[in-house]
Amino acid sequence: MAKSKNHTNHNQNKKAHRNGIKKPKTHRHPSLKGVDSKFLRNQRFAKRGVLAVINKQKAAAKAAKASA
Repeated sequence: MAKSKNHTNHNQNKKAHRNGIKKPKTHRHPSLKGVDSKFLRNQRFAKRGVLAVINKQKAAAKAAKASA
């Protein structure tokens, strides 16, 4: 008796490309799950500091615009 076929890749490539092989979708804010907690804590404080500076700059620009 003849040996039976163990594996074939026939037609798999065509099937895969029929609708296109797509890259996984990237999200705007990837999850921070599993990230070092010490780093996350520092990042949170850093964001607050940056926002404070930006808000000061906006207020100064608004005041300068109003006085001009």
